[in-house]
Amino acid sequence: MGKSQRVFLVGPMGAGKSTIGRLLSKELSRPFKDTDHEIEARTGADIPWIFDMEGEEGFRDRETAMLDELSQLPEVVLATGGGAILRDENRQFLAARGTVIYLETSVDQQYQRTLRDKNRPLIQQDNPREVLEKLLAVRDPLYRSVADLVVSTHQGNPQAVVRKICQFLHSPD
Repeated sequence: MGKSQRVFLVGPMGAGKSTIGRLLSKELSRPFKDTDHEIEARTGADIPWIFDMEGEEGFRDRETAMLDELSQLPEVVLATGGGAILRDENRQFLAARGTVIYLETSVDQQYQRTLRDKNRPLIQQDNPREVLEKLLAVRDPLYRSVADLVVSTHQGNPQAVVRKICQFLHSPD
């Protein structure tokens, strides 16, 4: 199986990685996995609880182990957590094992899409928009460093994003 048999979606929270991942997996007839959902399913705990009990570092350790495992599945569409690219080893797994798609979106879109989501511990603060801006400033260059393709999800049409990704995957190298 070549790299293109595995598609990894990276990008900030609220970019649409899970939504687009599910649609893309149907389109490509490949299983869909989401690192955050897998961590929750296997630990029996939600991510905010893991952050509370183990801190961000403990969560990132779990995320790295999960990413290492899931990125080796023979065929997969994998949605990663927004912070997965912070660790060098995670970026290496992604870049070496599949096609990486950076789903890019605006801070405004992120804010709208995550406003009432209590499952996002990093933005449960007084000024979530400011937190989102700071996270993006640090993470955007890292997303770009591993991306084979950058696609904007700002317009909010998941089917159009999936079409763009499929065109890229099926184009001759």
